[in-house]
Amino acid sequence: MSGDASDDDPLGAEAIEAARKLFAGPIAFLKSAPALDHLPSPDVPEIAFAGRSNVGKSSLLNALTGRNGLARTSNTPGRTQELNFFDIGAPLQFRLVDMPGYGFAKAPKDVVKKWRFLINDFLRGRQVLKRTLVLVDARHGLKEVDMDILEMLDKAAVSYRLVLTKADKIKPTELAAVQAATAVEARKHPAAHPDILATSSETGLGIAELRAAVVEAIG
Repeated sequence: MSGDASDDDPLGAEAIEAARKLFAGPIAFLKSAPALDHLPSPDVPEIAFAGRSNVGKSSLLNALTGRNGLARTSNTPGRTQELNFFDIGAPLQFRLVDMPGYGFAKAPKDVVKKWRFLINDFLRGRQVLKRTLVLVDARHGLKEVDMDILEMLDKAAVSYRLVLTKADKIKPTELAAVQAATAVEARKHPAAHPDILATSSETGLGIAELRAAVVEAIG
């Protein structure tokens, strides 16, 4: 983010500090849901994380929460095929939902089909879902599999925001170009937030702003 923080800036200094305090409090894994009938009660707002299976989603969730072992990282793309729920705050304030990674080439077709049904039904039917954060590898930008999930979110009328990951892996000029191109694409989608966040789970770039964006989305 650039520019001076002001009272009406949702990602300004006050919002960032408030989000930091919230994420510094109790955070715990709640459950994994392999099917819709295993979902927790829809009694608090939820923020979901979606992304290609090798986009660094687990690492970003760990950086966001400041807990290295919260989300499991794996060298095997597509390993997580369940919806994982994490409770934030005590008393409970909201939940993070780690969605199964998509776009993994080696998965059997029936697994991919099951994933699509699970995600599509979750997105369309989850009333407490406030926003989905779609993670995009900054080194590659939006791919065809990403466009598929954007279309799914548009059809489900679910508010979403594009977040670039691994921003430390490319030059600042390249990052700026990818961020600009991603913003252009976002403006073509009715359910997309217009601003694009660039993050790095390794250097901490954009993590504070992402926390504030999560808190802002839950209202």
